[in-house]
Amino acid sequence: MISYIIWNGSPAIISIGSFALRWYGLLFALGFLLSQQVLYYIYRKEGKSEKDVDTLTIYMVVATILGARLGHVIFYQPELFVTDPLSILLPFQFSPFKFTGFTGLASHGGAFGILLALWLYSRKKEARSKLHSGFGSDCYCGRINGRLNSLR
Repeated sequence: MISYIIWNGSPAIISIGSFALRWYGLLFALGFLLSQQVLYYIYRKEGKSEKDVDTLTIYMVVATILGARLGHVIFYQPELFVTDPLSILLPFQFSPFKFTGFTGLASHGGAFGILLALWLYSRKKEARSKLHSGFGSDCYCGRINGRLNSLR
């Protein structure tokens, strides 16, 4: 059945000059937004402050992007630590100056980043109730993203 799927889609949704909005980035953002909405619902139902959801969302976004980028570099491009360490965390190159985005994100690195951020957040806020629901929806959306992206 899977041999009948022919996927010749472009990774970019729209391109303006050297900037391109890509499907991978859009699905990452939708995963974060969906997870945030699920957590808003859970926190409202439990009578907790929605401000904590915003803090947790920032933790998740930063941890996912940093973890995914570091995971890619560690597993697939370790030479960057020696040859071009700035390119690991900067979404642009200097000569000539060009926006490149984060070219190379590994979902397993992002999952590790999420686990680390949840641990840090739960230690800071002493909030361990139902964080797994938000984590689960984030991971689920991330896995859908990974599967759709691998069809290219």
